[in-house]
Amino acid sequence: MELAYIPSPSHGVYHLGPIPLRGYAFCIIIGVFVAVWLGNKRWIARGGRAGTVADIAVWAVPFGLIGGRLYHVITDYELYFSEGRDWVDSFKIWEGGLGIWGAIALGAVGAWIGCRRRGIPLPAYADAIAPGIALAQAIGRWGNWFNQELYGRETDLPWALKITSSTDGRVPGTYHPTFLYESLWCIGVALLVIWADRRFKLGHGRAFALYVAAYCVGRFWIEYLRVDDAHHILGLRLNNWTALIVFLLAIVYMVVSAKKRPGREEVVEPGAPDDEAEDAEKTEGVEKAETEAESEETTDEADSTEVKDEAESAKKG
Repeated sequence: MELAYIPSPSHGVYHLGPIPLRGYAFCIIIGVFVAVWLGNKRWIARGGRAGTVADIAVWAVPFGLIGGRLYHVITDYELYFSEGRDWVDSFKIWEGGLGIWGAIALGAVGAWIGCRRRGIPLPAYADAIAPGIALAQAIGRWGNWFNQELYGRETDLPWALKITSSTDGRVPGTYHPTFLYESLWCIGVALLVIWADRRFKLGHGRAFALYVAAYCVGRFWIEYLRVDDAHHILGLRLNNWTALIVFLLAIVYMVVSAKKRPGREEVVEPGAPDDEAEDAEKTEGVEKAETEAESEETTDEADSTEVKDEAESAKKG
């Protein structure tokens, strides 16, 4: 007997007249806005300019979407290129299917391009936006809820997800809401990075590496609950291997970076308000010193002239 469960929406597309509004797309868009908003606040707190995060996101977001889609299509190619499938569907990103690994990898390339154009170190930018990316993932996972996809094993827990669709091989029933598990985990990751960054003054990409490592831990166990088709290597799902490898790389980076460059970057964005104020203060100090020097020089000349006049008067007397 089902006492309680999380209901699935009857459909993931709503229409405003002839315009289709897709829940999956809305979740992605809202997530991007939250990531940029929080990243901007953290960037300014680190000494950067307002608006810089959004300017670089113009490069990072499209690259990230392309990378996420490529990873999904490559690792699940049979969904689009096997017999009876239409390869054109591989371009229908609004129907779901983004791989976070590809999104982060290619999104980093886009961010690197944007940072290079602004003369900003990529690791500092990555540290500022890390918690925002985790929150964006937390919000984006609800797109899977709208599409009734990527759920886990069958369960009768009170928070089970009720699947009603029978298309694409789905079997109606109640399942582990893995989208919810990952969403909550990502919120925890964001809070962890914010706390650790304040406590330990993480810099040079270590806050971002912490986000990556913490996310991989959660993704590893959540993958065990999923029942969607996936490639397996030595008994583990492909995403489990990816999570394990990326986790180790993130930990190694944090250790090596902490030894080579402890602390935070002193300047994250050349010409930022703090730098301008500091330069103005230095300029003001130099000008003040020059004025005082000129004043002392004028006083010395006046004293010298006065002494000379007194000497001449004494001589005449």
